[in-house]
Amino acid sequence: MPPRWLPAMKTKKTVRAMLGAGLFIAGLLLVYSVPYHPRTFRIDAGGCRLITDIVEPTDGRPSGGRPRGYAVLLHGLSANKKIMSYIAAGFASEGMRVYVPDLPGHGRTAGPFSYERSEQCSGNLVRELIGRGLLDPEKTILAGHSLGGADALRVASHIPVAGVIAISPAPMRPTPGISSEMLPYSEFGALPAHSLVMSGGWEPEIIRDAAKSLVPIPGDGTSLYVAIPHSTHVSILFDSMAMSVAQKWVAQVLHLEKLPNLPTRRGLLGFFLGFLGILLFVGPFLRETLQSNPEAPPKADAAPANAKGRLFVELAIIALGSAGVLTYSNPLRVLHLFEGDYFAGFLLILGTVLLALHWNLLRGWFANGTGDTRPLYITLLVAAFAALLLQFLITSWMDLTISEAWLTGARWARFAPFVVAVLPYHAAEELFLGPAIPSKGLQRVAIAIGFRLVAWGAIVAGLFLLHSGEVLLVLLAPYFAMFCLLQAMGMKVVREVTASAAAAALFGAILLAGFCLVVFPTT
Repeated sequence: MPPRWLPAMKTKKTVRAMLGAGLFIAGLLLVYSVPYHPRTFRIDAGGCRLITDIVEPTDGRPSGGRPRGYAVLLHGLSANKKIMSYIAAGFASEGMRVYVPDLPGHGRTAGPFSYERSEQCSGNLVRELIGRGLLDPEKTILAGHSLGGADALRVASHIPVAGVIAISPAPMRPTPGISSEMLPYSEFGALPAHSLVMSGGWEPEIIRDAAKSLVPIPGDGTSLYVAIPHSTHVSILFDSMAMSVAQKWVAQVLHLEKLPNLPTRRGLLGFFLGFLGILLFVGPFLRETLQSNPEAPPKADAAPANAKGRLFVELAIIALGSAGVLTYSNPLRVLHLFEGDYFAGFLLILGTVLLALHWNLLRGWFANGTGDTRPLYITLLVAAFAALLLQFLITSWMDLTISEAWLTGARWARFAPFVVAVLPYHAAEELFLGPAIPSKGLQRVAIAIGFRLVAWGAIVAGLFLLHSGEVLLVLLAPYFAMFCLLQAMGMKVVREVTASAAAAALFGAILLAGFCLVVFPTT
């Protein structure tokens, strides 16, 4: 006779699965209802082979009609062409042909990436399109976001175009709070004529001030700075007010008579609905996959609990030391990931030192939990399979909807070394956290996030005190925060079900490697 709790648990899982499936299907329908489908080409431009989307005008003109204008959109650091889709659709609705490349080391375009090569390839693309007769410079708008905004301004400084739109551009001159090593470029001259500079109202004040300072007062009367209320550095790419301001600016500069409607944001809504549906699947999926006996309650974990207060202090000291070591030498430069090799090296040193200092805790590392007859290597294989499957599912959904996240062959080649590099930290964290007790799940996740905040604080200290120049790790903080929350919750489930610190650590290391190989450019 099955336990009393089993039917209730199955009912709960069924309802959750049905809700997740419904959200996913709704998201899929919204995504496919978007009337916007670019064509993708590889454009060879002065040694740069850029995978580029071309969006034809969608203003109802006859097919083959001459565009009213042209736009080249440049994405930001750690981004890709797909995240510019909303802006591309807005320009296309004005009767413009829009070119959106993946810059070197980003998305589908191979590396190497560097700030200088990003600007060089952006300029080469514009020259190549003009040379082929695919752009009329007098009817061309260069637009970019973040680093792409800085590139657009710099390219327009030596290639005359009709106008420039810089959306939350990367800082281009030293200002209070922004030192020279944080800047992508060492110098910047005069702002090109007919430049629109926008920033989000919810961006840090020093970033807004840096953008505003690009527009001189008094200037030549052709340029403008606009702050978009209630918008962040990324949400501005999907902000209807920002899009409206950009459309009006394009119409003014190119002398277009009719203002178009704003593009639909159904695709963005579809992404969130589908992603929420996937998250509803994750918990039951992990439990069903990892539980050796589905009709048995979670196994007891024999690992000892640890005093957390002293560990925080110890972690802070070792993390600062790790950042200091990396200012002299990084053993993982061979990964060739822009600032990702620094992050992997940091976690490798931090995790290895922590494990060395607490080697006695490793005695339970090869234990599989009380009452589990399955060999440890099988548990590890199942945990790795679950992590990889989740990686495929989430990156596929993101790649379909909002941002190119599918790993290319060059990124997969870095996958195994990255997992090995970050595994020691995850192992130390799991050993410090101790058993996953269902009634204290949120507390466990909170402590794990606390450990990572301390480590991240050392990286920030390395930037501002040791002048490491690793600014990308700070810029990506919101995305790492969301990832770490979801990853820590998943690791809690794995530890709870398998009672294996090794399985939870491997699961977390694989997820982190997949995430980092999506966001860090290849060099």
